Amino acid sequence: MATTSKVLVRAAAGTSTATLYTVPASTTTVVTNIVVTNSAASAATFTLTLNSVDIFTTTAIAANSTAVIDLKQVMATTQIIAGFASAITVKFHISGVEIV
Repeated sequence: MATTSKVLVRAAAGTSTATLYTVPASTTTVVTNIVVTNSAASAATFTLTLNSVDIFTTTAIAANSTAVIDLKQVMATTQIIAGFASAITVKFHISGVEIV
């Protein structure tokens, strides 16, 4: 069994829902932390789902700020992380461990 720590997602948010990460075949992924930044001079909101379950729904993020969320969420093969924001100035950085 190989365990690899890695960046799962590093992307600017779109303004409509999109798949950000899909657990590869024959793999289990543990999401360990999520960093959300907003580089705009005005507040924004973001939504993130893990396998179609909302973990953040239209959550506010202040102007020029960063939110750090530590968690341990296990995801099975083919499950997805999806998300979007109210502005493209919001960026997601999601880290975790893939177990093959």
